[in-house]
Amino acid sequence: MKRKGTGPDGLVIVDKPEGITSHGVVAKLRWLAGTRKVGHAGTLDPMATGVLVIGVERATRLLGHLMLTAKTYEATVRLGQTTVTDDREGEVTASTPADGVTGEAIAAGVAALTGEIMQVPSKVSAIKIDGKRSYARVREGEDFELAARPTTVHRFTVHERRAAVAEDGTPVVDLDVTVECSSGTYIRALARDLGAGLGVGGHLTALRRTKVGPYGVESAHTLEQLEASVTGEAATGLEVLPIAAAAAAAFPRWDLDADQAKQLSHGARLKAPGMGVDGPIAVFGPDGTFLALVEEQAGQARPVAVFVG
Repeated sequence: MKRKGTGPDGLVIVDKPEGITSHGVVAKLRWLAGTRKVGHAGTLDPMATGVLVIGVERATRLLGHLMLTAKTYEATVRLGQTTVTDDREGEVTASTPADGVTGEAIAAGVAALTGEIMQVPSKVSAIKIDGKRSYARVREGEDFELAARPTTVHRFTVHERRAAVAEDGTPVVDLDVTVECSSGTYIRALARDLGAGLGVGGHLTALRRTKVGPYGVESAHTLEQLEASVTGEAATGLEVLPIAAAAAAAFPRWDLDADQAKQLSHGARLKAPGMGVDGPIAVFGPDGTFLALVEEQAGQARPVAVFVG
């Protein structure tokens, strides 16, 4: 059954459940919103839960810029086993008792993976190599290597350490951690590299994204809540964060006067506001209408996405 759209364009902050792909969430939102113009800002693995930022209609044009923002994760790292996927969904390829790993060694390993680092992504990531996804090459049995790429881990904190025994009888150590990082950081790779550095191997057993830029899990909606808002007895329409509010929350704000707003809507290039911002600036008209995203360049405000005119 084809649905009519039930709300304005904007962002939908979804609390993704385990076991569904990000594409599956997008497909669900396309049905709920009654439009195919739906996209997401950064994927989550099926195993992962938490914040997935979905753009509907015009808000999809914000998504490429939102991917540059910082992200926060709660995760559990298991030391003592290596898997082919660097997480619990993959086959265990090596087991080494981890009960002798000291707290001091773990702290040193975490410190080495904090700050600006070079990280080799997991081979089962969605990175494209010559137009083909890395995970597809793994499935076809290809032997290849991914190049390390720079990323930033702002915070890598261990909250709790627990001794456990794996299914094969190996003594392992589970670490509950929080990671704040730049976009493009692979938490599975952090788990893998922490275990490798400690000489016992490691992989991820749980992952929950709690924040993407300014959008936190506390303001996210489950798929059940979103469906009820559209199809339930007390349906009020799809819960969206209006595009103006989404832009104001994610980017520095520049308010124009009426004359400037008119010039911008007619395609004129404005003098930069002189904010010294490295990245997009959200531009608003005198009535609060969201007009565009611009970047300061050579003294001018260069439009990167215009939403009026």
